[in-house]
Amino acid sequence: MEWPSLLLGTIVLRPYVFVFLAVYLTIAILNMGLVRSIVFTLLAYTIAFLSEYSSTRIGFPYGFYEYIETTRGQELWISNVPFMDSLSFSFLAYVAYTMALFLWSPLRINRWDIRLIESERVRRSLKVVFSGAIFFMLMDVIIDPVAFRGDRWFLGKIYTYKEQGVYFNIPLTNFAGWLFVGTAILYSFTRLDGWLARKFPHKLREVPAQALLGPGLYFGVLVFNLTVTFYIREWALGACGVALVLALTWLLDRKIRNPEKFSL
Repeated sequence: MEWPSLLLGTIVLRPYVFVFLAVYLTIAILNMGLVRSIVFTLLAYTIAFLSEYSSTRIGFPYGFYEYIETTRGQELWISNVPFMDSLSFSFLAYVAYTMALFLWSPLRINRWDIRLIESERVRRSLKVVFSGAIFFMLMDVIIDPVAFRGDRWFLGKIYTYKEQGVYFNIPLTNFAGWLFVGTAILYSFTRLDGWLARKFPHKLREVPAQALLGPGLYFGVLVFNLTVTFYIREWALGACGVALVLALTWLLDRKIRNPEKFSL
């Protein structure tokens, strides 16, 4: 099959990925402009693909695992990695980045109309990079165990680890890998971002509650995975996921109520 047919097959097989991708691109373009959004997407995809290619061969950074090639010929694969899997890292990394920006940026608050006060110093801050990487890794506390059980919902069984992990079959090295890759993506982008902003200036298009758009998508991804978790009756995993969502909600509420405590 030709690439266009395989790409169409990817969309048909994984429609939710492309819904999240479309929402991410809308938010990113609104916040950063088209060029910076494209750079972020390509950078995140490249780092994600290289990390997956490496891990399926030498076990770094996530531990040894392999994709099950039941959909090869039905969707787009790059080498031994499904295209949609590495592509999803772009919107996951971006929404984690917006969570970190929300946490550490000054805010302009008028009830639910919450907007960031833009600052290159904050965007480039290592505190934002590392916080974003932690938010990125925390998403996987729900995502990977649910994906591992893909044979019990419409994802299908897509991968397996060589050794059973201790956290709902997922090895702890996987989460270390997500932390490493999240740091790599956000550090790389934030080092480029200042130059990109000067080379391709973007007039921020402000909309009501703009600061909540990225975090809203972050929680949307978590709620989608939690919904699947309860659908397949994984109650213990669901309880862990609910606890995570509640903790993150509490953190953002603390930021809104006491914004000066989290400012850089």
